Amino acid sequence: MIIFKNSNALILYFRYLILFFLLIFSVNLLAQQAVVLSAPDNSNDTIRVIEIIRAERLREKQIDSSVSLQIIAGDVQLQEGLTKFNCDSATINKATNVVEAFGNVHINQHDSIHTYSQYLKYVGKDRIAFLKKNVKLSDGKGVLFTQELEFDMNTNIGRFKNGGKVVNGSTVLTSDDGTYFADTRDVFFKHHVHLKDPKYDIVTDSLRYNTALQQAEFIADTHIKTNDGAEIFTQSGNYDLKNGKAYFGSRTIFKDSTRTYVSDNSAYDESSGTAQLEGNAVIKDSVNGYTILGNQIFLNKKNNSFLATRKPVLIFKGEGEDSTYVAADTLYSGIKVMGEENSLVTYITDTVKEVTVFAEDKIVPNDSTRPKALQSMPDKKSGTLKDSTTRFFQAFHHVRIFNDSLQAVCDSLYYSFSDSVFRMFQEPVIFSRESEIIGDTMYLFTKNKKPQRAYVFERGIIVNKLNEKMYNQIGGKTLNCYFKENEIDYIRVKGLPSESIFYPQDEDSAFTGMNRSSCDVIDIYFSEQTIQKVKYINEVNGILYPMNQIPSDQKLLKGFLWLDQRRPKTKIEIFE
Repeated sequence: MIIFKNSNALILYFRYLILFFLLIFSVNLLAQQAVVLSAPDNSNDTIRVIEIIRAERLREKQIDSSVSLQIIAGDVQLQEGLTKFNCDSATINKATNVVEAFGNVHINQHDSIHTYSQYLKYVGKDRIAFLKKNVKLSDGKGVLFTQELEFDMNTNIGRFKNGGKVVNGSTVLTSDDGTYFADTRDVFFKHHVHLKDPKYDIVTDSLRYNTALQQAEFIADTHIKTNDGAEIFTQSGNYDLKNGKAYFGSRTIFKDSTRTYVSDNSAYDESSGTAQLEGNAVIKDSVNGYTILGNQIFLNKKNNSFLATRKPVLIFKGEGEDSTYVAADTLYSGIKVMGEENSLVTYITDTVKEVTVFAEDKIVPNDSTRPKALQSMPDKKSGTLKDSTTRFFQAFHHVRIFNDSLQAVCDSLYYSFSDSVFRMFQEPVIFSRESEIIGDTMYLFTKNKKPQRAYVFERGIIVNKLNEKMYNQIGGKTLNCYFKENEIDYIRVKGLPSESIFYPQDEDSAFTGMNRSSCDVIDIYFSEQTIQKVKYINEVNGILYPMNQIPSDQKLLKGFLWLDQRRPKTKIEIFE
């Protein structure tokens, strides 16, 4: 029993007792106090509660009759539902439902989104957080850094307006403004956007990036540089940086050290090295002087090949405007590497080797008596494929060739930069002014993109049109046609036998009759695309018919065809 000597001691005792109970109550209040905040209009809840989980100090300060602030400090932790707030200190305004936090602020949303800063203003009724100074937001995949961030915790959307950076593995993105969508892991960057990656360097004005999928979507003028020196210019598309797959639209332009690629739409797979160009596609090789056009082009970067379809056209750039156009149903181009030959290349190589010694050399010596066209011919070995890396082209079905001075058609074609020879198969025809050359298989040798010689292997015929009823004709087993300044200059026909139908003319250009002859070799000399002289060599047989006594069954050689309807008349026809 406690005995008090006087009333003052009793009063003092009760004062200490009351003070002790108040202290115990304050500590309990500090650990359990809840602040009630209004819920937003679109919520089904009627109230939203921010709990003070812990703090070292708590006091309440009355600002005026209507404003009262709760001030908490020291290892502060608040909680609203599944969202936790940590900071060094904070104030809570009950009247405005606003929380301000200071120092080492950390917001933990469902253990999936973590946001850090040195200052936080949280408007409870709207659930909007305003963060400043060294702001960092992490979604487990990427990290956003900025100095100011507005984050709507209802929609999980954050916005920065004074510069920001996202780091996603080895990928770094920066921009002036941006919007972050936490639910989808999308970040929309605006103004001076720069994406830096070990493989790519991307500059644009607007870009969407997904931190979970590591995918970038382009929605404005974009410039991409790759680590191998290539460049891409696009306005729309997306790039999967994780898997190396990309899609582009809006006439995207690709450039590497030698070529430019353009198309309406394009797709690229880095792992396989394949790409697909769709819609008015163009491949331009400035080094080798050729262009490929087509509505669909498939490329393989690993073996440096491409396949063009849907009205493809191959253009060889010549001097000035003198270009050569090649159209077909399908165009293919690849690289021939030493020791790697497909059956077609092997066949062509073997065939060329068989004809490197030309028949005419056995008859006409290589001296001043040899025709000028033969004297200026390249070395015989020019017809042999070189065993080195070189690009070749193949064209399949309905092949058409157009040059201002020469046109040709065939079913399939092979061309290689190693020898600049057009190898034409299945019913090939060469048209030159009023003449045409036909045969089973034909090689057109060129130099500096100009025709030098045409060689027909079997059943070669040259037809020179005089008028609708009269045609000069020379045919044989093999035929060599030599060009000078893009015009037919000299032709040699060899066969068993060679045959000709020729209409000689007098000095007044009047026809004197029809000469039908056969022999071992026939030489034909041209001037201004008309036959000036025909020379017959070895075992000559022939007859000259007067103009009014020409038998109707003697006017045409066997195999004669006038195929002008197959001839491409203009450059425009090549693209139709």
